[in-house]
Amino acid sequence: MNIDFELYRIFYVVANHSNITKASEELNISQPAISKSIKNLEEQLGGQLFVRTKRGVVLTEEGKEFYNYIKQAIEYINNAENKFTDLINLETGCVKIGISTTLTKEFLLPYLEKFHSLYPKIDIKIITDITSELISNLKNGLIDIVILNLNDKSYGNDLEIIKCKKIRDCFVASIKYKDLIGGEISLKDLNNYPLILQAKGSNTRDFLDKFSRENNVILKPNFELTSYSLVAEFSKIGFGIGYVTKEYIKNSKEVFELNLKEKIPCRYIGIALSKNHLPNFSTKKLIEIIKKKNVKKE
Repeated sequence: MNIDFELYRIFYVVANHSNITKASEELNISQPAISKSIKNLEEQLGGQLFVRTKRGVVLTEEGKEFYNYIKQAIEYINNAENKFTDLINLETGCVKIGISTTLTKEFLLPYLEKFHSLYPKIDIKIITDITSELISNLKNGLIDIVILNLNDKSYGNDLEIIKCKKIRDCFVASIKYKDLIGGEISLKDLNNYPLILQAKGSNTRDFLDKFSRENNVILKPNFELTSYSLVAEFSKIGFGIGYVTKEYIKNSKEVFELNLKEKIPCRYIGIALSKNHLPNFSTKKLIEIIKKKNVKKE
C-alpha cells in the first residue's frame, strides 16, 4: 500500500479538531479539498474513518485505533524535524575529536575555546591514543575528526587529509649535555647518547624512523613515551636527548636545540576526515574555525 503521507497528515489534523472547518484553517486548505482527501484515504484503506455529525466529525472505532498509530508517527516525524533543525543550528550535538594530548594543548585549545564560545550547547569529546588507533576509529565512524602530525605516508583513499600548520622537528637536550652546544652531531652519533622518542605507532615516530632509514641509521631509544609533552619533560630533567617539535619548546630555557648534520624535513599538523562518513554540522563548523587561520597556502 503506497499512500501519500499528506493524506495521513490531513487525517491527523481533522481527528485532533473533530472539525473540518478548524482543520481547514490550520492547514490552509479548503474544506472541500479536505473532505476529498479524507474520502480518498478511506477508499485506499478500505474502511470508514469518520462519522459526520451536526457538531463536526467523530472517529469510528477503527478510526480511533488508526489515529493512535498515525499520532505516534506524526509526532516522531515532527520530533525528527525539530532535532534536525537544532543540529543544523548547532543547538545540540557532539564533536568527537581524536588527537594527542600535546596537540590538544599546543594546537587545538584556542580553536576549541572559539568554537565553545560560539556554540556552547555542543558537547566536545576528546579521545587520545596513538595515531594508528585514532585513524582506525575514524574509518569505523567512532570518531568524527582526527587532528595529527602528518607524515608523507598514504592514509588510504577513504580519508581526506587537510594540511594546516607547518611544524619543524628537532633534537633537544638539557644543560647536562652542554658539550654538544655549538657543535654538529649526526644521526648515527645520537645512538651514543640516551634517546627519548615517542612510541612506535605514532606518526611522529614513523616520520623519524623513515627519515633515519633514508640516512642509513636505525635509532635505538632508551625511553619510548606516549606524547611530545613527556618527551620534552624527560629531556628537560636530563634523561637524555629528546625528539620534539621546535614550536613547542621555542620559549624553553631548560633545553637547547642540537645542530643536526642531516636536515629534518618540515611537515604539517593536519585534519583527517573519513570519506565514508559525512561530517555532522558541528564538525564542519570546528573545521571552518581551524582552517580560517591555518590551512596551508600552496
